[in-house]
Amino acid sequence: MSNRANYEAFYRRSITDREGFWREQAALIDWHQPFDSVLDYNRPPFAKWFVNGLTNICYNAIDRHLAARGEQAAVIWVSTEVDRVEEISYRQLYQRVNAMASLLVEMGITKGDRVLIYLPMIPEAIIAMYACTRIGAVHSVVFGGFASGALASRIDDAAPKLIITADAGMRGGKVTDYKSLLRDGLAAITVEAPKVLVINRHLTTTPCPLPGEVDFAEAVVRHVGKEVPPVWVESSHPSYILYTSGTTGRPKGVQRDTGGYAVAMRASMRHIYGVEPGDVMFTGSDVGWVVGHSYIVYAPLLTGATTILYEGLPIRPDPGVWWSLVAKYHAKCMFTSPTAIRLLKKTGVEWIRKYDLSCLRTLFLAGEPLDKETHRWVSEALHGSVVDNYWQTETGWPILTNFAGLGLLDLKFGSPTVPAYGYETLLMDEHTGEKVGANAKGSLMIKPPLPPGCMTTVWGDDARFVETYFSRFKELYYATFDYAMVDDDGYYFIMGRDDDVINVAGHRLGTREVEEALCTHPSVAEAAAVGIKDDLKGQEIEAFVVLMSNVVPPSEDELKNVVVRQIGGIAKPKFLHIVTALPKTRSGKVIRRAILAIAEGRDPGDLPTIEDAKTLDIIRDAVHLR
Repeated sequence: MSNRANYEAFYRRSITDREGFWREQAALIDWHQPFDSVLDYNRPPFAKWFVNGLTNICYNAIDRHLAARGEQAAVIWVSTEVDRVEEISYRQLYQRVNAMASLLVEMGITKGDRVLIYLPMIPEAIIAMYACTRIGAVHSVVFGGFASGALASRIDDAAPKLIITADAGMRGGKVTDYKSLLRDGLAAITVEAPKVLVINRHLTTTPCPLPGEVDFAEAVVRHVGKEVPPVWVESSHPSYILYTSGTTGRPKGVQRDTGGYAVAMRASMRHIYGVEPGDVMFTGSDVGWVVGHSYIVYAPLLTGATTILYEGLPIRPDPGVWWSLVAKYHAKCMFTSPTAIRLLKKTGVEWIRKYDLSCLRTLFLAGEPLDKETHRWVSEALHGSVVDNYWQTETGWPILTNFAGLGLLDLKFGSPTVPAYGYETLLMDEHTGEKVGANAKGSLMIKPPLPPGCMTTVWGDDARFVETYFSRFKELYYATFDYAMVDDDGYYFIMGRDDDVINVAGHRLGTREVEEALCTHPSVAEAAAVGIKDDLKGQEIEAFVVLMSNVVPPSEDELKNVVVRQIGGIAKPKFLHIVTALPKTRSGKVIRRAILAIAEGRDPGDLPTIEDAKTLDIIRDAVHLR
């Protein structure tokens, strides 16, 4: 059977025999008590998976591997910020998680309590997450270094009994004082002040005592060697809350269950990522984002694999650092973002070719649309399979992807390929609500029930869950809020957010189309396009381009004409600027709404997720020179 035929049969069964399919996947984890039924979908769109089954994520990720893999590395921590490497075996991880879990119990944390984790990329972040799930507490990881206002709003929403933080973190050699940010955040909250547990890394000498803070190193000593039995929870019990990046107004907490998420993670490693027990996976993300939750912390250890936890930048001390880690630790699978690859693309292919990467079977990319030229460049540079996959914080694992485990389908540059098993996808015309066919653009929707591992609701607000995600059309479909097209072969192409559509004199253009065209120029590393208001045409296109290193800058007209040749005269940018950097979130997504606000003379507002606020000035300076 060909890979395509194998995929189609596998996918078809996941849709037509949903319960039989997921019953088989559920056997990939251990259940303390078997579930009564696979799916309860009596209250659409709310789905409960593996009803009345009792399990525990920490047990499945650590305890059950001890007999066979106790001495195998579970976590390899590499920090180029503090120049440290630490390998933690499954047995050592078990001991450290139990010690922290015992401390949490002593501090009064019980099943269902929320624990907010505000830590840099250090082993204690993973240990804290597992300590929470071990005792049935619900963790909410907030990206390390988030500004105090964003931190306060998340504390108010989750109402944690405890916050676990560090004195400071480092990024690019610069110290971020976490405690002072937390102090200011706590001063602004409206809920009862939580307890605070501090991991002191001795990175700052500025005193910042917090009321009632507990020093982790001093407190945990009393718990070394203690064992805390896993708390068996019902499958639908919340495992964690993760707030979506770019949230405006009150934060929107994505609530994840326990059993469904554990099954989805383990199944995705087998079928999508092709990672099995004993393999090494390197995910260049942050534990504060969904990719970090799923593919640094949970999926690799649920599988019995080794996960690399990296603290630092992909270009420091040099642009070869990530590839050196792949070679050194024989990583079979790597996962990062298109932004990171575009950054490395600017530095040249020689940094990839410097290392023996024969161990690396597949590189996966996600987080934002992958343009064709970057996809082509990294595929040629690695001489291997580079898979774009598309998903969201809300889903927790890929919606559209290729399958290193099932057998890779033919790759098409710029396409995240086809729907993953369990996702019944369709494209809808945003005006008529009718389904659109091949080679037509539409809003990407998913027919519920959402498969295991996806969000079960918005934390504390079921009505908001329905209103936000399932009220786009008359029929009950989940809205991704992304604009897509599917070709005659069933391959999907993401065109950008469906609210990022530019309407030029009645012609609707996706920002992705314009950016794709600009990136075909050999001197262009990345691009961002926005639609600015125009009294005559409704909107005009303004584009911002970052060039490759050490190239002769092309003229603005040359770049504009690339778009004309690729799309047509209607897509020619009215303004085009060559800039040195684009505003991005810390997870690497271009903040187009900030670019648009500046381009239209508006205040971009509070941007708690921005990586470097100075990039806003770069955009302002460019716009000023129109």
